[in-house]
Amino acid sequence: MNKKFFISRNYKSVFNAAGKAKIDCEDILKEISFRNIGFSQSAIPNSAIGTIKNFFGITYALLRLPVKSTLCTQYPFNKFRSYIIAIAKLKNCSIITIVHDVRALKGRTNNIQKELDKIITTDAIIVHNESMKQWFLNQGTSIPITVLDIFDYLPSKGIPMQNDTHTTDQKYEIVYAGGFAHGKNAYIYDLDTVPNQHFSMKLYGVGFDYDKLRVKKEDSIISYEGAFPSDVVAYHIKGSFGLVWDGISTEECSGQYGQYLKYNNPHKTSLYILCGLPIIVWDKAAISDFVLKNNIGITVSNLEDLDNQLQKITEQEYLSMKENIYKIRTKIGSGGFLKNAVSEALENI
Repeated sequence: MNKKFFISRNYKSVFNAAGKAKIDCEDILKEISFRNIGFSQSAIPNSAIGTIKNFFGITYALLRLPVKSTLCTQYPFNKFRSYIIAIAKLKNCSIITIVHDVRALKGRTNNIQKELDKIITTDAIIVHNESMKQWFLNQGTSIPITVLDIFDYLPSKGIPMQNDTHTTDQKYEIVYAGGFAHGKNAYIYDLDTVPNQHFSMKLYGVGFDYDKLRVKKEDSIISYEGAFPSDVVAYHIKGSFGLVWDGISTEECSGQYGQYLKYNNPHKTSLYILCGLPIIVWDKAAISDFVLKNNIGITVSNLEDLDNQLQKITEQEYLSMKENIYKIRTKIGSGGFLKNAVSEALENI
């Protein structure tokens, strides 16, 4: 009898990258013989109705959860996490937690121990990268910790068509995908002020405002391409590189969102790889190690220097990055990274 389970839930926004990551995790878990014992996955936009649905779905699941089985959970799921963990432990189940976000690392809570207690009261955790793993170890975490390396990104209708190869006589088209409404990437509006002879920008996401640019719209290097649901945006993105940079400054990734890059794996990185785009990333970002190790992009300390670095890239170097991207995106598009991480976590519990 298969005794590996997860509990599906309601995800309210089709544009939300965090929701996409968790939905993909559910789909990947199904492929490795985990079974949903809650209600079917849904996308109810109303928060109140979604919460009620989640509560009854979780209660139904916990009633059905067999004794001494394995339950894979995802964090954050703050409203009902304590409830889930308490009943699962009462039934002597083994619990694995896939960590998506840590509020303490975002500077959103001063009570680090309270959040840690929500995460590590399980038998094993799966974290983004070595930097995040080291943070947990520094907090005294003693349960097994598995490193994911990078989030998978499952395509809804097959791997997107490959982008045409860039040639050295063309400007690079740099893609940035994300939401623009909450200051997470305020630096975007300053990009016209940095040297940009060798690149232009293509933006995808909700909330971009041309009126906030430092130059007139017609003089800007920025082109806003619109917003698309997270499961189809990959089929709209075209460009030469994908940019991983957050915060309020072009000089470094500053502010809470920018500094969080030192620990997290932005889901947009996986999206860019799925689209066949080499990566441009802040050199202090945790994901930069993965980019350099696999030769799938470049790192930069200050966006003032980006134009100069792009000018130095040879056509052969760019082709090599593209070839390496194509190797990795097959694994990302099939859930390979999470499958490996869950397999290791199962061995450790």
